[in-house]
Amino acid sequence: MKTGNQSNSADELERKKSASEYTQFTTRYDSETNTIWCWMSPEPRPCMNGKLIHELIQLQQQLTDTYTNQHPDTIWPFRHLVLASKIPGIYNLGGDLGLIKEYIVNKEEDKLRDYAYKATNLIHKNINNLDLPITIVSLVQGHALGAGFEAALSCDVIIAERSTKLGFPEILFNMFPGMGAYNLLARRIGTALAERIILSGKTYGAEELYDLGVIDVIAEDGEGVQTTMNYLNSHNQSHNTIRSMKKIRQIVHPITQKDLFDIVDIWLEASMQLSEKDLSKMERLLYLQADTKNTKSIQESDMSKQPRRDDWRKIKDASFPLVTHLGESVHKNRRKNKGRRQKAEETS
Repeated sequence: MKTGNQSNSADELERKKSASEYTQFTTRYDSETNTIWCWMSPEPRPCMNGKLIHELIQLQQQLTDTYTNQHPDTIWPFRHLVLASKIPGIYNLGGDLGLIKEYIVNKEEDKLRDYAYKATNLIHKNINNLDLPITIVSLVQGHALGAGFEAALSCDVIIAERSTKLGFPEILFNMFPGMGAYNLLARRIGTALAERIILSGKTYGAEELYDLGVIDVIAEDGEGVQTTMNYLNSHNQSHNTIRSMKKIRQIVHPITQKDLFDIVDIWLEASMQLSEKDLSKMERLLYLQADTKNTKSIQESDMSKQPRRDDWRKIKDASFPLVTHLGESVHKNRRKNKGRRQKAEETS
């Protein structure tokens, strides 16, 4: 028979085991801002593939279980969850077009529905903050397209670097974003502007979306992490108010799981009716997802235009303690040392 301590130890080992099995992202805990950072790095393409969706849902459940099972006298120091990307120049390039096309061509409607429902369930849990007293922040550095843009919109706060590009290219292959884009945009900027963005097929700059009210905070290029940390520090004292405002938003502009699933069903019906020409255009966007070393900007008028490689900045790591919230060891952050070396070189 297990004692209470043995049971807790077993649960802790199981949580660590689960965390060590994550392959599509890494997590870090920052005690200074009471934040868990989730750095996405999906493979083989930087998209919302089935494995990334599955692991993010596992992480959501893990965080929920940790809150639920904590000792009554213990308050776990976790107030924020930040979703960011480890891939230079890319936040997330959208749905898994290779998988989606395969299901459409093979008339595997049930499999496509399962994929879409799981992605939508992930978005809905974000919208509801995992039913926890936390704030979810999206740090967008680089391109966020389609379902990647929807994932960012599902967060309470969107922080984007100035050169970031976001958009919904689905109309280019006669489709629309079906995992919450309309609901989430309409809640932020109204239905007319939401439809304009979705139907344009255009990629928008961060400043333009900030002016429209889609993005909450603009960061200078290369300073997204520090800007996010500054935001978290400045809002720690008003955490209770922010949570209350989110509850009010849900009352005034509710987004229910049923509404999202109803939209997915419309998306599914439209997907199964795509023509060979539409699928051929989808194939072009799939190529862009796969070519991460030479990521091309998807423009309304010129899909072949490619930005210079120098335009893509390297993502810098955040400052973290030596131990994560899961008890894992974390290497010392070398970002500050690198900055000093650069400064020394400039002054020499």
